[in-house]
Amino acid sequence: MDPSRTGSPDIAELLARWSRGDRAAFDALVARLYKEMHAIAVRQLRGERHLTIEPTALVNEVYLRLVGLSHLQLRDRAHFLSIAARIARQSLVDEARRRRASKRGGGDPVTLSDANLGPAGVAYDAVDVDDLLTQLQDFDALAADVVTLRVFGGLSIKEVAEALSSSVGIVNRRWATGKAWLSWELQKR
Repeated sequence: MDPSRTGSPDIAELLARWSRGDRAAFDALVARLYKEMHAIAVRQLRGERHLTIEPTALVNEVYLRLVGLSHLQLRDRAHFLSIAARIARQSLVDEARRRRASKRGGGDPVTLSDANLGPAGVAYDAVDVDDLLTQLQDFDALAADVVTLRVFGGLSIKEVAEALSSSVGIVNRRWATGKAWLSWELQKR
């Protein structure tokens, strides 16, 4: 079994050392979880025609943003990956905003994978999704967190439950609610 997926003491120890400001522990942690972070980026970017960012570049962007966040109290692998997923979301939204700003009239939309949000072949604008997730956060914060971790992080229901210290049943319900609301709102745009 892959020790990086078990929440082994090695990961916990690296997280603890990083929270105390140990940069070498952070580098070791990223090295241990790099394959998972890259797989999340690949899932996020699969089939995206308008995104100019490659999975490795997205992982590198997340790394650069994470490196300055020492002193975080992260519990385990799932918690670390959930933070990375949120940073990936913000990176994709920042990329979308840069592209919008560089083209008159908004140009082509920068899209997110529709694999978790609706019918195949439908593309959604990253900025629209981010705006809607912010709205969802205002009235159902747990659903917004679940959708963010599933869509932007590619985490499984079980991993989301671990990251949010919640039950699988609750996460399943919040996922269904958040996904349905987000899909409905995206169809109206």
